Amino acid sequence: MDFALTETHDMTRRMVRDFVEREILPQSLEFDERQDFPAGWARTMGELGLLGIFVPQEWGGSGLDSVSYAIAIEELARGDASAAVIAAVCNGLACEPILRFGTEAQKETYLRPLASGTWIGAYALTEPGSGSDAAAMRSTATLDGDEWVLRGTKAFVTNAYAAKVLITYARTGPKKHDISAFIVPTDAPGYAVVKKENKMGIRASDTLLVGFDGLRIPAENLLGERDKGFSIAMATLDGGRIGIAAQALGIAQRALDESTRYAKEREAFGQKIAEFQAIQWKLADMATEIDAARLLTYRAAWKKDLGERHTYESSVAKLFASEAAHRAVDQAVQIHGGYGFVKDSVVEKLYRDQRITEIYEGTSEIQRLVIARAVLGK
Repeated sequence: MDFALTETHDMTRRMVRDFVEREILPQSLEFDERQDFPAGWARTMGELGLLGIFVPQEWGGSGLDSVSYAIAIEELARGDASAAVIAAVCNGLACEPILRFGTEAQKETYLRPLASGTWIGAYALTEPGSGSDAAAMRSTATLDGDEWVLRGTKAFVTNAYAAKVLITYARTGPKKHDISAFIVPTDAPGYAVVKKENKMGIRASDTLLVGFDGLRIPAENLLGERDKGFSIAMATLDGGRIGIAAQALGIAQRALDESTRYAKEREAFGQKIAEFQAIQWKLADMATEIDAARLLTYRAAWKKDLGERHTYESSVAKLFASEAAHRAVDQAVQIHGGYGFVKDSVVEKLYRDQRITEIYEGTSEIQRLVIARAVLGK
């Protein structure tokens, strides 16, 4: 078995890390406090090819592999989790379904500007009354001549303020899974922003409640086959969970970095606290779990690059990395003591940013269901 990364992987890490240190770190706490969408970060990520990392160059992307994608998201999250989720949604939830299920015309019209970073993409699956049970959605789409008419409400839509296009789902038949996927330009008649959420973490990433009030889009904006959208949503989430695992991994690594630095500087009882075994064991546990999370995340990305089904591997990576990050940020606050509890502390922000990684794109409970079904052969 070869665990070595390629030269391209190393170059990707250096490039993203340089961008993070140059642009993201100096502004991170400010954007978090203001809850502003970091348009400058998004613009630079587009210019660097970070919004269409694994999209082939023929469609405007960088043409890299999924391991490069995981590395990029990890490094972005070390700087600011909001930057990571902006890129993860554009890559995994906007570009990927069009790349996999779109027509040539859809790829030319929508994928190319998304992958090149000219446009920002969003994803609208969850509704106020349907989260983990995504098939219980109530939004509807009816065909009226050569147009689809959408009605309903979508919750927790990341990137929606800045997005030019979003991938959404609506009910198109009487059965529970008669759901179809659609490409919706945000300037379409009937599209409305209802509310911006005031979140605990990832506050520089906008999260909106949006409405479709008789929204009209051309018939050709159906993505894939009619009534087959639920399978598109689930397949998209398989890849999306790699991005969330990488985001959690980056948060956890930053927590370890900050804790190690602080432990070497902080003195108590006449010595650096890094000399205390209690602190050393916390750091050791954090490092061990982060290493394991990184291997699981990269394995899932590698399996995706092989073109093989990776539902199990993605769920394992997402579950373990998000919960390992939870433990890491908790220990980071403990190591920092009172200084970890104040708002101008990096680890206080990490503590808030991490929590969502155990919720979106499938809660930890849903990941355990997916994993258990694989184990039981269901």
